[in-house]
Formats: sequence, structure tokens, C-alpha cells
Amino acid sequence: MPKVTVRTYDPRTYNALSSSGLPPVLARIYAARGIERPEELETELTQLIPFDQMHNITRMAAHLADAIAANQRLLIVADYDSDGATACAVGLRILRKLGAIVDYLVPNRFEFGYGLTPEIVQLAHAIKQPNVLITVDNGIASVDGVAAANHLGMQVLVTDHHLPGEFLPEATAIINPNQPGCSFPSKNIAGVGVIFYLMLALRAELRQRDAFAAGLQEPNLAHYLDLVALGTVADVVRLDSNNRILVQQGLQRIRKGRCCAGIQALLQVARRDPQQISTYDLGFMLGPRLNAAGRLDDMSLGIECLITDDADYAAQCAKQLDELNRQRREIESTMQESALLQLESKLPVQQTQIDQTSSICLYDTDWHQGVIGILASRIKDKYHRPVIIFAAGNDHELKGSGRSIPGFHLRDALDWVAKQYPGLIVKFGGHAAAAGLTIAAQQFETFCTAFERVAQAWLTPADLTRVIETDGDLDTPDINLQLAELLERQVWGQGFPQPTFNGRFLVESQRVVGEKHLKLKLRKLQSMSSSLPERSNIAYDGILFFYSDPLPDHIDAVYRLQVNEYNGKTTLQFLLEHWSQADLALTDHAH
Repeated sequence: MPKVTVRTYDPRTYNALSSSGLPPVLARIYAARGIERPEELETELTQLIPFDQMHNITRMAAHLADAIAANQRLLIVADYDSDGATACAVGLRILRKLGAIVDYLVPNRFEFGYGLTPEIVQLAHAIKQPNVLITVDNGIASVDGVAAANHLGMQVLVTDHHLPGEFLPEATAIINPNQPGCSFPSKNIAGVGVIFYLMLALRAELRQRDAFAAGLQEPNLAHYLDLVALGTVADVVRLDSNNRILVQQGLQRIRKGRCCAGIQALLQVARRDPQQISTYDLGFMLGPRLNAAGRLDDMSLGIECLITDDADYAAQCAKQLDELNRQRREIESTMQESALLQLESKLPVQQTQIDQTSSICLYDTDWHQGVIGILASRIKDKYHRPVIIFAAGNDHELKGSGRSIPGFHLRDALDWVAKQYPGLIVKFGGHAAAAGLTIAAQQFETFCTAFERVAQAWLTPADLTRVIETDGDLDTPDINLQLAELLERQVWGQGFPQPTFNGRFLVESQRVVGEKHLKLKLRKLQSMSSSLPERSNIAYDGILFFYSDPLPDHIDAVYRLQVNEYNGKTTLQFLLEHWSQADLALTDHAH
């Protein structure tokens, strides 16, 4: 098991939170995540950062209001992931409610690649003939694409959240909390959050123009927070306080049955109960099914699922998305097996050799371009190294997708490589944890060397040591179904991790279920210190997924409290995430 550390917190912060009425365990968890005041946990919409703090947003809203009044044709150009699909759906649904003539276009990643490219601009002009292009979840790096649109007489409104390059595109207006000069406090907002904020500003602009007094029905924008929540969680952005409000409000709407037909249909094919939905379901059940369209086919299918109000059509789309996700999992499994074999052939003494490298770059001619990001994430998790996986692109190029570890800003690293090795990278973009790039096929080895060079320069041995942070041990009185239910109702995610705990256990019984999982009975040993551990008189149910070999009698484990529903009965279960054999010199006393 990797090194386990317990999250620390300021006792004064803990005292302030617990004195506000929070249960002590929850106060400790929140204090360890940087929450200092109870107000930071409020999730009412009134606590959202005001939209006018986003640079250029009122100017862009005015441009949109003018375009709607002039009956101009608007075209949303979306990205092909969950964030882009939900952002497109939010923009399309609300703009149509506000009387706009609006359509959408999403690039096929295999034909056009990412963003507002000149080729996409030409396609948009030829088949849609828009007056105004609105990018969602892309565009901040589309210098050439915006120039092409300007040349054809189209206005471009860029809404994005990715980090900008050295030059900004010459768009009519840009909103992006990460662009220079923007003081919007939530730099972590997703693309769907940015377009939602633009719709807030547009509604305010139309109010000022008395558009609603003239007969236009004013929309309740809270109705679209189910989509905002899904895109925010699925894009794995940091869940700061503003994002937590957006997600919590969206979850509440879904739990009350007030979500769009597409989300209802996705929940149905994923066999999830809307009333019990959590951030886990958004990120690991709905998000992958939506993403599968962009990875293997065309994200238009995902967008159609999210913009329809026809339950039957939504169900039809969701069924197709579910099947694409099954295909994606099969492709991913084959690719992962191939990648591990490739690593073993490169590294004869695998672990010893991997310890001497600071990065991993892999390429195979048979790998699927739409799945390399997932594979990069899997290899990164296994080896705790920044990873870039390449697949064949067009015109003797390779498309790469990278995932990084804490302490290594991936986009900045690619920027360093681009400057130190001019011409090596054709194009790149992304952020700290994930990025994409294109290189010439014959430059693969050169890129691997350059990337390893920056990784060795920027990463320390401590950075390359995987550390599991937990929320410490739990006292027996705190371990109950009520705490598990309370934790499952909170908003957890990137930068605000779901609570895990660590403890020492006697494995009282174990059996294999479903041919590949271990069902356990665990008794907690009351102490992990060198003093005599006492065995709890309570036996807890436990599950260890995708592991079927026998466990030793005593284990140290990192686990989550889980609400297990089976045959109509709800019970507490420990979900083991990591384990190691306990120190027998200590645990022999417990027999």
C-alpha cells in the first residue's frame, strides 16, 4: 500500500465549525479541506459570485441581446466532451427560451480535432451561415479560427475556461476567468458554468431593455442547473465553494425529479435512483456514457439527448450512449493490456526501472484516439507519473492526451517543451492536470526525451512518491449508517475529496462474490499504536472490488463508509480502497 498520511487541520477552525452545530466528524473533515467558516458551506444560489465580476460578460451579453433583437442566426460551437455537451445544451435551451435563432455544431474529433479551427469555421459558414459564432468550452486558443471567422464576416463570442496561450484570439468578446485581467474569484469554473453565467448576464441585460415586459417570457435559469452540475463534475474541475453551490443545486433538482429528459434517461440506463443521486453518479455513471459519444462517434448524439424534451427520444439516445460506453470499456481494456505489456518490455525490471524515470510516454498504431485520455489516467494512477498516451492522427501526425500528478503543471510543461524545442509540438492546450497535443509521427522519441527532461527538472522524489491522504481513524461510536448517509449527501469531487478513513482490522471472514470481488466481515482493532489493540465487538460488512485472492488475518486498510442497498434493505458497508498486511508483532495480541 502507498504511504498513508492523515489530513491536518487547524484546531481553531475545527472548533469554530463544530460549535456551529456540525457533527464533530464532519467538522474535522471540512476543516481538513480548508473550510474556515460555516458560511463557506452554504449552497443557496444567493451565495453565488455575481456574474458581473467576470471580465467582458456584460459587454458580451449586450452583443447577444442585439443579435437576438436583430433576428441574427447564432451558432454554438461545442467541445466533444461532457463539459462541452452540457454547455452546448445550457446555451441552446436558454437562448431559444429567450427568442434567439440558434443552432449548434460540434467538431468530430477524428476529422477536425479540438476547438474552433479554420476548417470548422468554413464548415459552419457553408452549412449554417451564422452571423454569430459562440464557442463553449473552447476557443481561447483558436487564434486562426477566429481570424478565419472575422474574414468571413462572422462575429465570434468566446466562452471558455481553459488557460490562454501567449496570444488571445481577436474575438468580438471573450469571457474566461483565466484570461488576463479577469478578477472572477472562481478560476476553477467549468465551461458549462461559464455559459450559465453568460445566460445570467443576458437575462439581466434583457430585463434592462424591458424585453420581458414586452411579452417575452422570463426563464427561471435554476431549471438548467441539472446540466450545470453534470458538466461541472464530469469535467473534474476543482470543486471550490462556487462550484459546490452549482453542483448541490443541480443535485437537489435531480433528486426532486426536476431534471431534463436526457438526464432522466441516462439515469435509467445506468440503473441509478434519481432520489439517491450523488456526485459519484454524475462523475462515474452519467459522465462516461455522455463522453462515449465524443470518444467513439459524434457528440451530437449526446447533445441531442440533453436538449430534447421528448422522453422517448431521450431514452433512444441514452440507449445508444450506453452501448457506445460498453464498446469504449472493451477498447479501453484491450489498450490497457497492450500498454502494460509495452511497459514491461521497455522495463525488464519493471518497478526498479520505473523508479528511475519521471514520466511515461507511450504510443501504439492500434490505439483508439478517443480513448487515449482514459488510458493516460489509468497509467498515471498505477505508476504515479505524468503520462502522455499517443495515437495515430491525420497526415502523419500523432495525437497525444496527458494526465498529470500533483506538483507538475502539465500545460506549463508542454509550453516549456515547445519553447525549448521549437517546432516539436504542432499545437497543445489544457491545464494543470490534463492536456492534449499534436506532434509529427517521426518526432515521438524526441518528444519523449524532451518531456522526460522537464519532468526530471520539475519533480522531486517526494512528488514521485504516491501518498494517500485520509481523514484518519474513526472511533467506533462514529461508525454508523447515519454518518454514511450524511456523507453521501454532501458534494465531493476534485479538490474537495470524498472522505476516506484508515484503520486496522481483523478479517473475520471472506468469500468471493461475482467471481472477482471479496465480501468481508471485519472487526476493528481499536488502536493502531504500539499499545495493546482491543478488538471491537461489532462486525462490519466490507467489500473489496476486483480482488479475489485471500487476505491475511489482519490488515491495515483505507476505506470509505458506504450505504449498501440490497433486496430492499439498507446497511452500512466498508468499501476498501487500499490494504496491506498489518504488523503481526502488534496484532498478535488481538487473537
